[in-house]
Amino acid sequence: MNLERNVVKSDPDDARTWRQQIYEVVFEADTPAGVLFDVILLVAIVLSVMVIMLESVESIRHEYGTLLVGAEWFFTALFTVEYVVRIACVPRPLRYVFSFYGIVDLLAILPTYLIALPIMTDAETQRLTTIRALRLLRAFRIFKLAHMLSEAEALRDAIWAARAKIAVFLSFVVISVVIVGSAMHLIEGGRLDDDGQTMSNGFGSIPESMYWAVVTMTTVGYGDVSPTTALGKALAACMMLLGYCMIIVPTGIVSAEFAQAAKKNMTVRVCDNCMAEGHEADARYCKYCGTML
Repeated sequence: MNLERNVVKSDPDDARTWRQQIYEVVFEADTPAGVLFDVILLVAIVLSVMVIMLESVESIRHEYGTLLVGAEWFFTALFTVEYVVRIACVPRPLRYVFSFYGIVDLLAILPTYLIALPIMTDAETQRLTTIRALRLLRAFRIFKLAHMLSEAEALRDAIWAARAKIAVFLSFVVISVVIVGSAMHLIEGGRLDDDGQTMSNGFGSIPESMYWAVVTMTTVGYGDVSPTTALGKALAACMMLLGYCMIIVPTGIVSAEFAQAAKKNMTVRVCDNCMAEGHEADARYCKYCGTML
């Protein structure tokens, strides 16, 4: 009887505990192992993107092509193992696969395998090579420290609280562009040259004049379209001054709301049901789906 009591039986709870431990390391960063995993992952992401950048330089690719290809396959294999581990440790794999981070993780490894197919043309291979740079988006997964989540939450709340003011501001900008573009078309668009033909100076239609108004208001100033009459230059000067005055308005609106936003203590816990982050420190249940954390 004593021997039977001492026998260790394997049950599903052991497997669940093992998966939960891996889940905490891979998806959370409130343990030393989780922090180390995120640091290693961030270094791998940065190095892999550097390999992609170097591979785009023809001289470097010609001299170190074999080394770069080997490095790319190494990082792809590393990210593939990580992707499989993430799927294996989450309670609902399909929810992770079709989540934002799940799709980004898949795009980080899929192009390399597609490039290896013999059916790919050189142009298609070049496009897929560019897509591999999207794996830099995975760095957002690393930026989930508590203070960063708190600031991100406050910034999101500030932008959402200022949505009405921002909408009024954008409406004023659109109205100003339409009015000034129409006026500039009236002033500059109907000018004739010495032969009596309409001059093609970029103000031949209201949409073309609106393009000039947008470029002028945003203080970009390409210089491809410019007025030549005294009245047109005066209107252009007013548009430039208006642009300088308007450029600080969105910043002031969001800054005022951001200063009033209450900061909350956030954690790095991830809901294993809906994969949501950004929960309060004292939260016992997910605020998005209600699952116990």
